Amino acid sequence: MRDCIFCAIVRGEIPADVVLEDEHVIGFLDRAPLLKGHVLVAPRVHVPDLDELPADLIEPVFSAAQRVSRAFPKVFGSEGSYTGINTRVSQSVPHVHAHVVPRREGDGLFGRGMAWMRKRYAEGEAAQLAARLKEAIAAS
Repeated sequence: MRDCIFCAIVRGEIPADVVLEDEHVIGFLDRAPLLKGHVLVAPRVHVPDLDELPADLIEPVFSAAQRVSRAFPKVFGSEGSYTGINTRVSQSVPHVHAHVVPRREGDGLFGRGMAWMRKRYAEGEAAQLAARLKEAIAAS
């Protein structure tokens, strides 16, 4: 789809801090993370939302989300992760994607309810974190 920002990332038209990619899936750092290290995992082909995700892409998308989650303790010392998918409501980009967020006890992510406050990366910080995550995912 020509006007989809995630499709433009897949095509290399928009830069992203990619941490994982294969023939079916791409994973990259969210530019406005809930917590630093927040990764978006999406199919490379345009699929509007979870309800329309073909059966043959369910395993690649969720396997990639699992690989990202498993890399978090090594890279961030996290104690766990949060994985979520919005379907239409609160889905800011109409291309199905899973949010995979590193978690620590007391990190405050749900302390404010679901009204999440987005963060920003310092100059160069996202690229450094992406490189560390990519290395940890490749090693797994």
